[in-house]
Amino acid sequence: MPTLRLRSKDGRVGGFTLVELLITLTVLAVILVLGAPSLAAWTNNARVRTASQGLQDGLRFAQAEAVRRNRTVEFFLVDAQPALASVSAANGRNWGVRAYPNPPAAPNELIRVGVAASSNDEVTVTGPRSVCFGPAGQQITLAAINCAAAEQQFNVSSARADRPLRVVVSVGGRVRMCDPARALAANVPEGC
Repeated sequence: MPTLRLRSKDGRVGGFTLVELLITLTVLAVILVLGAPSLAAWTNNARVRTASQGLQDGLRFAQAEAVRRNRTVEFFLVDAQPALASVSAANGRNWGVRAYPNPPAAPNELIRVGVAASSNDEVTVTGPRSVCFGPAGQQITLAAINCAAAEQQFNVSSARADRPLRVVVSVGGRVRMCDPARALAANVPEGC
């Protein structure tokens, strides 16, 4: 049987046989085959989590800017690239944050934009068109720009992922991410 032998500097012989090498490679291949489905699920769940985190961060940023600027600030979803004059769209793929003068009229500043769900990773976002924050950081109602002071929910999911997430904005302005498959309880704080 062929053997690969290596000699060290002090003259000792070490090595492994071809059979040992083949057995090691076979065990490694089996481990990779068994681990591939769980790796794919983990990757898809990570995409949903990343999109949810981006929405949560955008909403918190809009709320903080409303307080900092002492103005009305709108977090909105759109399908195209967000712009100052963009018309918000429910379930949009991109988001933007724009400021309004007090009292609110036409928006006068686009503050930040982001991606809610990119088309290549099959993540979808369903939720309201806009969430408006007042100077105190709470939600406010502005019928002219489709903002209603009510609990708002953004559901983030993917056909390939097994764990959808939800970003919830309370009337008072609390923004949190939760798992709709779990009930909210004292010992399960990530539940909805």
